[in-house]
Amino acid sequence: MIRNPDKYQSMPLGVVLRRLPGVTRWAAYSWKAVAVLPGAGPADWQELRREGEAVEYHAATLQLDLHGAETEAYLHGLSAEVPSIYVVMREGVSDQPLDVVLVTASPYEAQDYTDSGEEIVEKVAMPAGLVAWVQNFVTNFHEEEVFIKRKRDKKRTDLTQDGIGDPRIATAADIYASPARQRRRVH
Repeated sequence: MIRNPDKYQSMPLGVVLRRLPGVTRWAAYSWKAVAVLPGAGPADWQELRREGEAVEYHAATLQLDLHGAETEAYLHGLSAEVPSIYVVMREGVSDQPLDVVLVTASPYEAQDYTDSGEEIVEKVAMPAGLVAWVQNFVTNFHEEEVFIKRKRDKKRTDLTQDGIGDPRIATAADIYASPARQRRRVH
């Protein structure tokens, strides 16, 4: 897909996941996205910090893409009490427990991923610098769409009883007739 560079910006964004001991016997660990790292380099589950049984990993670095057609969604996300990045993850198919699939600033796109129930979507607070970067993009490219109310046409719909009845019924008397009686009339 060819992207218009004037309405498209991208930034590498690292995702930090925290592993805690599981609270049930069915899950050894619980995982949570806790931070994002703007401008991060490549990562493959690099351990960042360990406090007791809690361990934080720089699990992955993905591109955060902003597109001019999505500025309304970004504006909605920025207007939240805590502007957030949405991290989309799936159960790991490789050696790792989770695969980080996507990072997005669009709450609308994140909601689409929650529909299937196969992905895990978590909100992570945006750092101040990332808020400023997204806000600058929205300021430069957002265009308010003017609402145009659709006008009704002048056709009068109350003059005919279009759509009433079944065309297979020949007369009004046949409406309440039993099917056996109608068969006899046809033959």
